[in-house]
Amino acid sequence: MTSIVSSVAVAAHAAAANLLAASPIAVGDKLPVVEVKEDDPETKINIPITGKIVIIGVPGAYTPPCSSQVPGYIENYDKFVAKGVKGIYVVAVNDAFVTKSWKEKLSPGGTPVHFIADDTAQFVSKLGLIFDGTGLLGGPRSKRFALLVDEGTVTHVAVEDAPPNITVTKWDAVLGKL
Repeated sequence: MTSIVSSVAVAAHAAAANLLAASPIAVGDKLPVVEVKEDDPETKINIPITGKIVIIGVPGAYTPPCSSQVPGYIENYDKFVAKGVKGIYVVAVNDAFVTKSWKEKLSPGGTPVHFIADDTAQFVSKLGLIFDGTGLLGGPRSKRFALLVDEGTVTHVAVEDAPPNITVTKWDAVLGKL
């Protein structure tokens, strides 16, 4: 009976991920306005749609690939600012307690990089950049992606072909697109 319930749960998570996903966001599309959380699970915010911003989607806080990818953005933040970037936003389908703790772990002295909790996966779903991570991560998760957005319009989209890969979403690859 347990294996039947487990199988049904896995199938339900996969179906939910597929239903939630919109068509993948593309160059020229407007960034969707969806409430997310930063640092505080009680306070909802919107990722700004003014200025030039970078949005990095990661499958999960504290995972080894994500924890090796994000420090490049923290360490090279000033290089992005020099290219006119007003903010870098790291988005994970985790709760605000986890993303805040992860930010403090990766940058104990603080960082201007924003760590965003998309705890219901609504933002990445509207982007069409969600996948079924049930097997390893317990449920729907964000694909690994990088978006360049200028005044609310997407100017560059990079999505890794597999969640552990970090090639087109590595900080220097994204910086090179600015």
